[in-house]
Amino acid sequence: MSTQKIATVLAEPSRIAPDVKQEFTFTIYTENQIGLLVRIAIIFSRRKINIESINSSPSEIDTISRFTLVINETEDVVKKVARQIEKQVEVLKVYYNTNDEIIWQEMALYKVSTDEIAEKVKVERLLREYGARAVVIRKDYTVFETSGHREETQKLVEVLSEVGLIEFVRSARVAIIKGSRGFHEKLREFEAAQPGEEAVENEYLNKQDEVFSM
Repeated sequence: MSTQKIATVLAEPSRIAPDVKQEFTFTIYTENQIGLLVRIAIIFSRRKINIESINSSPSEIDTISRFTLVINETEDVVKKVARQIEKQVEVLKVYYNTNDEIIWQEMALYKVSTDEIAEKVKVERLLREYGARAVVIRKDYTVFETSGHREETQKLVEVLSEVGLIEFVRSARVAIIKGSRGFHEKLREFEAAQPGEEAVENEYLNKQDEVFSM
């Protein structure tokens, strides 16, 4: 499947107060090229924009990668950054959305002392209230896993800190756009509207002796 750049496949919805900072999630479809993520990150750093979360993963289309980045900025700045990112040759399309326009999750792991948690915490209540599950149980420690929004995973940090939280790590955000029909369908529509040129056989391919004879 061709991975030609798609200039405009989805008009971004208008929003209120474009000069007020809020959380935006970028979804960036790209060709899988070494060094591209670094170049995208430089675009943010040059504008002194802090990236709150960054994730790279395969997409629903073979050979195309999907980056998910989270920043706090005004919509005016976000629009300019999105246009600048799309100028990168390997970038196919950039979407940006507010939190109410996406479905998103983060995953977290928590390591605690098995003795401490068995003595001070009712594990069944922990699993029920926070949607956590034990992924590793050893004599010296237990590892719990849960997923959700950041405030949800943070609540479990506070609970487990009271019994001696040994280690904690949280993943970057993964997000699905609510109102999108999917980039795959948009790419098919683009291919149907602007099909690639058919290959034309070189008429001199088998005439080397004639063409290059002295």
